Amino acid sequence: MLTAFWEAVGGKLADRWAAVSIPTLIYWLGGLVAWTWHRGGLHTLTGQLGWLDRQTPTVQLTVIVTVLLAVAASGLVVHRAATPTLRLLEGYWPAWTNLARRRLAGWLAARAATDTTVWQAAYTRVHPPATPTVDDLAGYTRLERRRRRRPAAAGYFLPTPIGNILRAAERRPVDKYGLDTVIMWPRLWPALPETTRADLLAARAALDSAVTSALWGLLFCGFTPWTWLALPAGLAVAVATVTLVVPARAQVFGDLIEAAYDQHRTVLYTQLRWPLPTNPADEREHGRRLTAYLWRGSDETTPTFTPPTT
Repeated sequence: MLTAFWEAVGGKLADRWAAVSIPTLIYWLGGLVAWTWHRGGLHTLTGQLGWLDRQTPTVQLTVIVTVLLAVAASGLVVHRAATPTLRLLEGYWPAWTNLARRRLAGWLAARAATDTTVWQAAYTRVHPPATPTVDDLAGYTRLERRRRRRPAAAGYFLPTPIGNILRAAERRPVDKYGLDTVIMWPRLWPALPETTRADLLAARAALDSAVTSALWGLLFCGFTPWTWLALPAGLAVAVATVTLVVPARAQVFGDLIEAAYDQHRTVLYTQLRWPLPTNPADEREHGRRLTAYLWRGSDETTPTFTPPTT
């Protein structure tokens, strides 16, 4: 979602921390351990260090700088791959996968529909006049949490849980306020307080970091010819990150986007001199009309713009 926007606003921040990140260093240190194990143990590394110690200061400096630049460059390259990888994890796949994508999305939508029926029954057990038990509250909370990780309508489902978490966050401002996130976000972003923007950038950086950790895990499998332990270790890191860490961070990121609309959407109306809505039902219609106005323009005589603020 809004891939180009986040690449633009987060690029400089990413460049500062991605070049020498912790996953990058762990990857190369793990590779060094695998190589020394393959070559017979630590004495191999000692021999290499001894060779370096016998070189001139110029050669030593050149070798060290080359190694550091290679590590930094690899971190930057893998970070650049985070956005397209996240798109794949969301379920934006090539056209030739359309059949599989539709079937997976339909299956997840069917599961959500089943959960909705169960959620409705759980809702009646935890709201007055019912007296809920501990199990009733726990079950309702679990179902409510799952509902927030999915779009409200079946037509918006993507074939992966990660994609549905972000799609649900993208759709909630539309459902609540009539404001299309893709169209309105670049307009809302400059008006957000600095602290809110910093929180969003940090959440996006954490999400990208989790994706790069999964990539490093897959790349670590490339050391398998040196030691078979690299394969299960790399796969374990990749699978755990994709199934646990990335969804959790995607949820935090999506919640912050929703909160930005909850707290600051009226800034859009004020700065565009669009009349503020007076009630929730009116707000959805105002939001839809404002979105259409910014997307296509308008030659209508309504609504009447409010006077500019001084």
